[in-house]
Amino acid sequence: MIDRPRRTTVLFDLDGTLTDPYLGISRSFAHAMTALGRPLADDYDYRPSIGPPMRIAFALLCGDDDDEITRGIALYRERYATIGLYENAVYDGVHAMLRRVGASFRLLVCTSKPHEFARRILDHFGLAAAFDAVYGAEFDGTRSNKAELMAWLLARENLAPHEAIMIGDRSHDILAARANGVAHAAVGWGYGTPHELREAGTTHTFAHPDDVTVAALHALK
Repeated sequence: MIDRPRRTTVLFDLDGTLTDPYLGISRSFAHAMTALGRPLADDYDYRPSIGPPMRIAFALLCGDDDDEITRGIALYRERYATIGLYENAVYDGVHAMLRRVGASFRLLVCTSKPHEFARRILDHFGLAAAFDAVYGAEFDGTRSNKAELMAWLLARENLAPHEAIMIGDRSHDILAARANGVAHAAVGWGYGTPHELREAGTTHTFAHPDDVTVAALHALK
């Protein structure tokens, strides 16, 4: 039996995995919905809309009206691009996690967020130096589907699926990894519910960034 090469690369989601974006995202959604003439209650829970591609996120708020979804995304970005992306916080333990894991693996960001926004967030919060590259969607929605984005990432990086691991907080992260034959684990501090992650087929959930160790990553199935 031929041994496969050891895993070399960890792909990290951004929102809900490295940073807690709730304040900026919720305020930007509220701005958009108010401008659309469809304001939501002050205590509306935007958590289900954090993580999916923007068209899916707005469909949860606007229904299936394609024109209204398009307008909503533009209005959301009107605020998010200048204010909302900085209304954010790095989860406790993430800096140490990245130093620890980055000593043995190459680290890449794999996010449905537009890569321009992702880079600005990583720079602002002192996370950019940990990553070799940032992969995200285009503003027109190209590669906002995480499975397609991950396939493109693997091809661009010349990575075999068994060389990579995906770490994220939502079902989209787990399903994308499964679609590409990539090992995966969920994080328990983000926005995916335990039920959602189980339904997606996650094999392991890290409860805290301190639990994400080199040995734990190599042990993933």
